[in-house]
Amino acid sequence: MNHFDWDNLRVFLGVARARSALEASHALGLNQSTISRRLHRLEGDIGSKLFDRNSQGHRLTSAGHRLLEHVEKLESTLSAVESDVFGDNIALTGEIRLGATEAFGSYFLAPHLAHFCTRHPAITVDLLPMPRNVNLSKREADASVTVDRPTTDSFVVSKLAEYRLLPYATQAYLQQQPAIVSVSDLANHRWIDYVDDLLFTDQQVSLRKWLPLARPFLRSTSVIAQMQAARSGLGIAMLPCFLASSEKDLLPILPDEVDITRSFWLVAPAERRELARIKALWDYLRQVVDMNREFLLGCSRAIVWRP
Repeated sequence: MNHFDWDNLRVFLGVARARSALEASHALGLNQSTISRRLHRLEGDIGSKLFDRNSQGHRLTSAGHRLLEHVEKLESTLSAVESDVFGDNIALTGEIRLGATEAFGSYFLAPHLAHFCTRHPAITVDLLPMPRNVNLSKREADASVTVDRPTTDSFVVSKLAEYRLLPYATQAYLQQQPAIVSVSDLANHRWIDYVDDLLFTDQQVSLRKWLPLARPFLRSTSVIAQMQAARSGLGIAMLPCFLASSEKDLLPILPDEVDITRSFWLVAPAERRELARIKALWDYLRQVVDMNREFLLGCSRAIVWRP
């Protein structure tokens, strides 16, 4: 243990999570040669190969998996020490990494976070809007807004809001196609949908489940790409109201007949939730969402809080 360089463990953790020395170099602020040198040194100290390296990246060996489990526990311990000893539980400073779904993060959270950062200039927020769930257990983020409610006791979980989805299309598309007077008519139209085998949660609304007789003309893992395809006049897309209602090109279809709602959950590991900066962001998000509940349900315009 006297020969262990703990900085090498930090590099190991970064590469294990990124599965690539190149990606880890961006996150750690180190060049690839430094990362490679430190990994080789760590493997020499341990006496075991930690990664299988190939053109597709770095894959953990069995020894690497065992080490990763211990290093992640160490990371949690150091995080707790940081909070207790260095005052993170009372200081509104530092960095926050916030995960979110792609559309909600890009179109709703981003403008509100701009005002949060203005209020708290000593806090840096990393916003991660992704078309997948952020893995909090692997420390990909400090907190996350997700459509799935975690069941593990290690997380603090709070329901953030409900949001509504509706079919949207351009006026030009609707004028050129058969009239839509009921939900059954939708099956005869061109649709833009998700790629079924790449759905990351059952909460995503796919045609296969909602309107099985409909045929998708274009599929994408990105709801933002789906919206852009609908804006081009290709067809109809099922979109969150908070995403599509501000687009002048798009019209909601059968808003009085289609009633699809989903929930957003605010989640953080219990030890991170107690940090002052996380608490401040947590409370801020709840406030701005409370102000925009009607907007998220497609019933009003967005309200940006300017404290």
